[in-house]
Amino acid sequence: MGHDMQTLLKLLGDGRFHSGEELGAALQVSRSAVWKRLQNLEREYGVVVQSVRGRGYRLAEPLIPIDPQQVQAPWPIEVQFSVDSTNAEVMRRLDAGASTPFAVVAERQTAGRGRRGRAWVSPFGANLYCTLGISVRGGPKELEGLSLVVGLAVVRAIQSLGIGGVGLKWPNDILLDGRKLAGILLELTGDPADLCSVAIGIGINVNMRAADAIDQPWTSLRASSGMVVDRNLLLSALSRELERHLARHRAQGFAASQAEWESFHLWQGREVCLSTASKQIVGRALGIDEQGALRLEVDGVESRFSGGELSLRLSDDS
Repeated sequence: MGHDMQTLLKLLGDGRFHSGEELGAALQVSRSAVWKRLQNLEREYGVVVQSVRGRGYRLAEPLIPIDPQQVQAPWPIEVQFSVDSTNAEVMRRLDAGASTPFAVVAERQTAGRGRRGRAWVSPFGANLYCTLGISVRGGPKELEGLSLVVGLAVVRAIQSLGIGGVGLKWPNDILLDGRKLAGILLELTGDPADLCSVAIGIGINVNMRAADAIDQPWTSLRASSGMVVDRNLLLSALSRELERHLARHRAQGFAASQAEWESFHLWQGREVCLSTASKQIVGRALGIDEQGALRLEVDGVESRFSGGELSLRLSDDS
């Protein structure tokens, strides 16, 4: 996206009306050129612009762009206007030998990915789409429970903004008011037994108010709290919490996060149904173990489950 587009978004971000003259002067272009750029913004990025004769233009939704200058993070953050997926972008850079840690954030994704091959709905400027690239030197032990630790960092970051009611669903969903708020997708490159790199993808529904393509009950911070959340503040909080939780995980392993994770586990003690590729298992969720595996009581016997291809839901009769 060109510099002009970014300037336009910054000017229109307050959600108020701005005249064609004012916008033209800021961009040093004619009023008709402003109109063309606004049409382009709508067509290319799905940003809805309202125009009212005599008053000018405004965005249908207020939009505060992500500004790296406003984000406090312990690693470099690059903001892209549009990317296929922040995970794919970070994986490409890791494979090309980029030095870690670093993060890529996008205003929108054209091919956002969720777990198990699902699409992640990623409208422009509404939510947080962020991937952190890290190197893992501690072998399989350091990868154990990593996605759960990331989930914990997300919950803590949201809590730090003063928003309550956030909890975790094993293995890596974040729910708010019982609906999906955020998801995590970890992808590895390199040798897990030796030196490998991990793309830690985090998608958080922030200011999104409507979406057709989501196949499960969802919510956003705005839908729940009624307030427009500044994604720069959220990204700063998330970066801070990720640094803290990842450092503890690296030093002490998942066991150091186990009790804290369970304190946010929404389905502790509930009847749940676990789906694997081949079967469904109904039991009572006892919690997790020190490796991050799910502890399930099935017919009075405790079993443990771990792995990415599992899906958990509440049992219909609970």
